[in-house]
Amino acid sequence: MKPLLLLLAILPWIGISTSAAQSLPKKPNVVVIVADDMGFSDLGCYGSEIHTPNLDRLANNGLRFTEFYNTGRCWPSRAAILTGYYAQQVRRDSLPGIKSGNNGTRPAWARLLPEMLRPLGYRSYHSGKWHVDGQPLKNGFDHSYALNDHDRYFNPQAHTLDDKPLPPVKPGDGYYSPTAIAQHAIDMLAGHQTEHQDEPFFLYLAFTSPHFPLHALPEDIAVYRERYQAGWDVLRQERYTRMKQLGLLNCALSPADPTVWPNYNLTLAEQHDKISPGEVGRAVPWLSLTDEQRAFQPVKMAIHAAMIHRMDIEIGRVITQLKAAGKFDDTLIFFVSDNGASAEQIIRGDGHDPSAPAGSAKTFLGLGPAWSTASNTPLRLQKSWVHEGGISTPLIVHWPNGFAGRGELRHNPGHLIDLAPTILQLAGGKWPASVAGHPVPAPPGKSLVPVFAKDGTVTHDYFWWYHDGNRAIRLGDWKLVADHEKLWELFDLHADRSETHNLAAEQPARASELEKAWTQRFNEFQALATQPD
Repeated sequence: MKPLLLLLAILPWIGISTSAAQSLPKKPNVVVIVADDMGFSDLGCYGSEIHTPNLDRLANNGLRFTEFYNTGRCWPSRAAILTGYYAQQVRRDSLPGIKSGNNGTRPAWARLLPEMLRPLGYRSYHSGKWHVDGQPLKNGFDHSYALNDHDRYFNPQAHTLDDKPLPPVKPGDGYYSPTAIAQHAIDMLAGHQTEHQDEPFFLYLAFTSPHFPLHALPEDIAVYRERYQAGWDVLRQERYTRMKQLGLLNCALSPADPTVWPNYNLTLAEQHDKISPGEVGRAVPWLSLTDEQRAFQPVKMAIHAAMIHRMDIEIGRVITQLKAAGKFDDTLIFFVSDNGASAEQIIRGDGHDPSAPAGSAKTFLGLGPAWSTASNTPLRLQKSWVHEGGISTPLIVHWPNGFAGRGELRHNPGHLIDLAPTILQLAGGKWPASVAGHPVPAPPGKSLVPVFAKDGTVTHDYFWWYHDGNRAIRLGDWKLVADHEKLWELFDLHADRSETHNLAAEQPARASELEKAWTQRFNEFQALATQPD
C-alpha cells in the first residue's frame, strides 16, 4: 500500500477524518524525547510541583498514558526504544553465560529504527545520550551529537559530532549539557529545513537530565531552593493528592522502604565522610532526621527539580524551531523516561568537593532512596528494580494533525518496545522479515496507533522484565515480581498499582502460572540471544 493510502486507511482509527488528509504530510515527522532517571510523578502534568510548562502543553493538547513501562535501566531502555525488542532479545541486557548487557553487541538482524526508516525516505538525527552499541551514523542516523561522558554536565570529556571526537570542554566555558543537546538538535532541524524540507525526519533527542550527578544552573536551583523544606514525606502526599485529582491513578500510596537501597552505594559512613554529615542513605521518615540532615537534604531535591525545569525549557526551544519551520502540527512527539528515579549514591567523575556550591561542577551528589521514592510517587521502589517505581514512565504523545485527543488520558498498558512498531507503521513501512540473510523474529512490541483513538485498545500477551537479578512479568492485570533473590510477590495491578498487598500466598496457583510464563520467556530470549549472527 502506498504511504499516503496507508495513512488514509488508518486515519479513522486515530481520531481524524479523511477530509483533513490533504493538510497532512505524506508521512509524519517524528520526535522521540527521552529523559534520564526521571520519576513517574516528576512532571507538572503528572502531579509534580516542578515547572514544566512546555511538556504540560504537549500533554494538554495531546495524550498522557498512565500505565506505560520502561526496562528499569538506561541502556536496555534505549535498546528497546530503537529496536522494538526487549533488551535481552538483542543482547543489550545481561543474560547468564552470554556476552550481553551494557557491553553486549546486537545480533545482525537487530537493526535500529533509523535503518528501517531510511528506505521510507526519512532522514534521522540524534542528539544527547547514546548508550547503544555501535556508533550513530553507522546505525542509520544522518547526523549525531553524542554525549558519552555521563559524569559531567559542565565540562564533558567525551563527546562526538557525527561519530568524530570533539575536544574536551574546559571548565568555565559556559557549557551545560541540556542546553548543548537541545542546541545541536535545533541546528540539525534547521539544516534539515534548509536542505531537505520536503523529506520527513526522525529526531531522537536523549537528555542526560536528571541523571546523577545533580548538576544544575544556579538560577534554576534558586527557583526551588526553599521549596522542599518540609521534606519527602510531605512531598509524596502532595503529589499523591494531585495525581488522584488528575485521574492518573486509583491506588494506595506505597510505604517507603528503608530496608532497600542499591548495594553498590557508598556506605552510610562513606556518605557522611565524603559527601556531608547531612547525607541520608535510606528512605527513613523525615521527622527522624537530625537538624543537620534536614538542612542539607532539601537542596538535593531542589537541584533535581532544577534539572527537569531546565530540560523543559530546552524542549521548548526545540518546539519553537519546529514551529518556525512550519513542521510542528505534522510532527508526532513522544516523551518518556528511561527508568524511574534513582536511589544511587556514588561518586565518579571529578569527585565531590564538599566546600563547592551544591549542584556545581565540583560536586557529585545523588538523589538517594528517599527523594527518589518521592519522585516515583505513589509507586514502589526505584531505578533498577522492576517493581512499578523502577519501570513506570510518563508517556506524552502529541500530534495535532494526527489525532483528535486533547488532554486525554490513556490507561491502556504499553512499553517502550511499542514505539518502534508505532513509528514504522505511521511511516508506511513493514517490519522486516530478514536482514542480510538473517531471519528477523516477530517483535514483541505493538503499534499504539489504535490507542490514539479514544476507545481504541492494544492488547499485549505479556510484559516481561529481568534486570540485575530483579524479575517480573505482567499478564493482563496480574503481575509477578521479585526483588533479586527474594520470594516472588503477586499483585493485582487493577486494584493495587502501588503493590501494597502481596497475594502470592493467597493465590499460589496463579503465582505458579505466572512464574512458568516468566521462565518460558527467559528461556526463549536466552535461546534467541545465543544464536550466531
